[in-house]
Amino acid sequence: MKYIYIYIGIINMLTFLIFGIDKYKAKKNYSRVSEKGLFLLCFIGGGIGGFIGMYTFRHKTRKWYFNLLVPISIVVGVYGWYYIYKVLINN
Repeated sequence: MKYIYIYIGIINMLTFLIFGIDKYKAKKNYSRVSEKGLFLLCFIGGGIGGFIGMYTFRHKTRKWYFNLLVPISIVVGVYGWYYIYKVLINN
């Protein structure tokens, strides 16, 4: 169980940082992180970090699909971790 908490913490910090880096790159006209990549990070457990990153850096907040899918990724992630804990670990 300890490793799950470590994974969740790391993936959320990474997602938060990637949103910040992508915002920086957008301002400087550098090569960007793809939207698919941002969504992937959110849906593999970094939804909370992505949500906080969106509003901290004011990045992708005007895109309706980010405002819809990032919160959905949080719900999917919470349900997924609950399922893993209840069914697979706590047999």
